[in-house]
Amino acid sequence: MYNELLANIAILVLSGFVRFAVISKVPNTLHTPLMSGTNAIHGIVVLGALVVHAPAGRASAPQQEKPGFASVRPPSVTRLHDL
Repeated sequence: MYNELLANIAILVLSGFVRFAVISKVPNTLHTPLMSGTNAIHGIVVLGALVVHAPAGRASAPQQEKPGFASVRPPSVTRLHDL
């Protein structure tokens, strides 16, 4: 369990370095189209999370609301940040 956690943290840190290296190489002329595509993907993620976690004609339980909130919040915060 502990080794798996350390491996996951190492992957997270390495992915941050890779992300920085890739994004820093993108020329300014490509930045706007790439951000537009990213915003579209975030919108799709929000819609998908709402569809998956929305109750279909019945009241939702707190056990359903917490994962729903957790899955909708990150992409929606990113969308608000980009506006």
